[in-house]
Amino acid sequence: MGTMVLALSLLAVALLCPATATLRVGAFNIQAFGDTKMSNKEVAGIIVSVSAAGATQGQAVRVTGASQVTILPLHLRSMSTSPYDYEISGPLGRENYKEMYLFIYRTDVISVVDTYQYEDPQDVFSREPFILRVSAPHTKVGEFVLVPLHSAPHNAVAEIDALYDVYLAIISKWGTDNIMFLGDFNADCAYIQPSDWSAIRLRTSDIFKWLLPDGTDTTVGKSDCAYDRIVVCGTKLKRSIVPNSAAVYNFQRAFQLEQEEALAVSDHYPVEVKLMA
Repeated sequence: MGTMVLALSLLAVALLCPATATLRVGAFNIQAFGDTKMSNKEVAGIIVSVSAAGATQGQAVRVTGASQVTILPLHLRSMSTSPYDYEISGPLGRENYKEMYLFIYRTDVISVVDTYQYEDPQDVFSREPFILRVSAPHTKVGEFVLVPLHSAPHNAVAEIDALYDVYLAIISKWGTDNIMFLGDFNADCAYIQPSDWSAIRLRTSDIFKWLLPDGTDTTVGKSDCAYDRIVVCGTKLKRSIVPNSAAVYNFQRAFQLEQEEALAVSDHYPVEVKLMA
């Protein structure tokens, strides 16, 4: 029998810039996460700093056991004066490779109203979204839904398209269309060709706004690919987005790292966006 490998997908939320009460939300694909990575003080410090700075969906975070799931929340609590809590999905994936979606949030900024494990009736997703309905009373939108996705690279077109069905399911279940889809969509280079976009409803419908240009590079290495994305819908949520705030957080530059040092953290940069008060 093969060994089950778990991976972790993380979301975290922080309130920044007290004068404007800006809420930052983002996604971070932390590669090969676990005891070894977190035992490296420099690497762990960078991961914790990035996670504390905003809402981070740390995708493809490989761990060797379920106990490692709480490593990052515990580090955040020990290294920050802000109060943190988290929500987590069960193991998701095909065969022996599993991932978990983890949502870390500051309890003085945001609260979880409800959670919802998408059932995926057509069995499109390798890792079905673990959906969160959150309340952020300091923001203009007030309440919205977070939908994380780490797509299987060679099924990226079908999985991104199927997020439209997730959109419909959320409206049916919770009666809201203020939804943010975010994560490592694998939405570029070898996995999404320009000709593929016409087959992706999340892209062709004007209901949705893609916040990062296709030319954005979200990778740390020598590749130049817009794998990680943030997509929003709903009038109230769209209006709460700080204009031009969607961006890549280049932690290599921020922490003055050599590329080898940056790759020890992850081969992806976080992507983020700010919500207005």
